[in-house]
Amino acid sequence: MEHPEDEVVALTSELITIDTTNPGTYGGPGPERAAAEWVAARLSEAGYDPEYVESGAPGRGNVIARLPGADPSRGALLIHGHLDVVPADPAEWTVHPFGGEVRDGFVWGRGAVDMKGMLAMTLAVARHFKRAGVVPGRDLIFAFLADEEAGGVVGAQWLVTHRPGLFAGATEAISEVGGFSVQLGDGPRAYLVETAEKGSMWLRLAARGTSGHGSLLHTDNPIATLARALDRLDRHRFPVVLTDPVRSFLTLSGVPFDERDPEAALEHLGHLRRLIEPTLRDTATATIVSAGTKSNVVPSVARAELDGRTLPGRDEEFRAELGRVLGPGIEVEWDSLPAVATTFDGDLVAAIGAAVDAEDPGARLLPYMLAAGTDAKAFARLGIRHFGFAPLRLPPELDFTALFHGVDERVPVSALRFGTRVLDRLLRTA
Repeated sequence: MEHPEDEVVALTSELITIDTTNPGTYGGPGPERAAAEWVAARLSEAGYDPEYVESGAPGRGNVIARLPGADPSRGALLIHGHLDVVPADPAEWTVHPFGGEVRDGFVWGRGAVDMKGMLAMTLAVARHFKRAGVVPGRDLIFAFLADEEAGGVVGAQWLVTHRPGLFAGATEAISEVGGFSVQLGDGPRAYLVETAEKGSMWLRLAARGTSGHGSLLHTDNPIATLARALDRLDRHRFPVVLTDPVRSFLTLSGVPFDERDPEAALEHLGHLRRLIEPTLRDTATATIVSAGTKSNVVPSVARAELDGRTLPGRDEEFRAELGRVLGPGIEVEWDSLPAVATTFDGDLVAAIGAAVDAEDPGARLLPYMLAAGTDAKAFARLGIRHFGFAPLRLPPELDFTALFHGVDERVPVSALRFGTRVLDRLLRTA
């Protein structure tokens, strides 16, 4: 291909057809191997010598390739993304979620947005650089990773612990979630750049009581105890805390913003409100509830799992407040990954701005905090600064944030081609 954008749509479609649904468990073979081997083959075709690594469990495939730059003394740039996707029920979709169908100007399928489209853009540019003999300013490390959708336990976290040499010399990274365009009011188009993300906390709750026959009266039914606690939590709102990344976003966005009432600014964000609102406070959302084995037996324990997300520096306050809301009789265990943040400055930020402006003159960048988590949490342990930047120019009417993990996930063909051009410019000059 003469231009990387000419193959990005086909690469995206092919990658979607490889079902890499992450089961969220670690007892069986992982889903990423076939996709990782496919990526490795595409890199090898272009002249790379990629390394395939299984991270901590069979089938948890990762692929890493390095392209030497003109100045080895400069810190390497890591371009990373995850191969795994969340589940999708074909019965709910307009098209088959693993069909990779190109229709109505979109590539459809699970992972089109999160994040096989970005992987395809990265792969297209990496292949073009090698074939065309492009020498970037510094080393580029391309990493296609496993298990991000379950916290990277047998993905980036494992690699950082056991194979840190794969990322030797890397000082900065780009990946999800950012780079897509937004239109706020009548101002110029803006492209989000993630500079921070909330901490992740996976909580396991248990309520215990006396098991017995369902026909009898029970005063300590653990299901009822847990249900009351979850109802209190559902109605609870953690306090608004205005952090520096959110303050920067709201200040630079141009929407009306009063620090004394940051929630009022949300009314002016349109579809983007869904992404920004949870960055004003901690959250804890019930996602799994289980109890009982038979309809006429009261169980001795009822369990639930929560998805907790904490603002930087709020972990202790969050756990204390959560305990007060849940009340007595609820046992709580958790695993967590810390919040990460970097400043919105430096040569890489300038290069991102220049690459965007070259393809969309007059556009601007907006730093923001992500409410979810990415593999940036793992790479922060190596001192690598992370910027969420997967460039896409989107039609303003598209509710893009609703497509993350959503039904009928899809990405515009024009956005993929645009993003590939931006990424090509960026990786030459970053």
